[in-house]
Amino acid sequence: MKRVALTLAVVIGLTGASFASEQLARQKGCMACHDMRAKKVGPTYTDIAKRYAGRADAVDYLAGKIKKGGAGVWGSVPMPPQNVSDAEAKQLAQWIMSIK
Repeated sequence: MKRVALTLAVVIGLTGASFASEQLARQKGCMACHDMRAKKVGPTYTDIAKRYAGRADAVDYLAGKIKKGGAGVWGSVPMPPQNVSDAEAKQLAQWIMSIK
């Protein structure tokens, strides 16, 4: 019984963290160019997570891309630097990498 309660608490906690991260993405305007599964201006979050799934430094790499922007990785449209803190960039990167 304790194991079930603990598992449920972890799932609820992760769901809450995921919801908060998705809300942060909405608040920061990320959803204007990105979507969970439909291509917009930039790649989908699902495609990003798949591309970097095997990369040990994926969270740090993506957090850096979020903060500094980039070009040429996903095509010709550049991603401008985003106005987020280091902690927010890392939170967003962790959330993206958790998407399946």
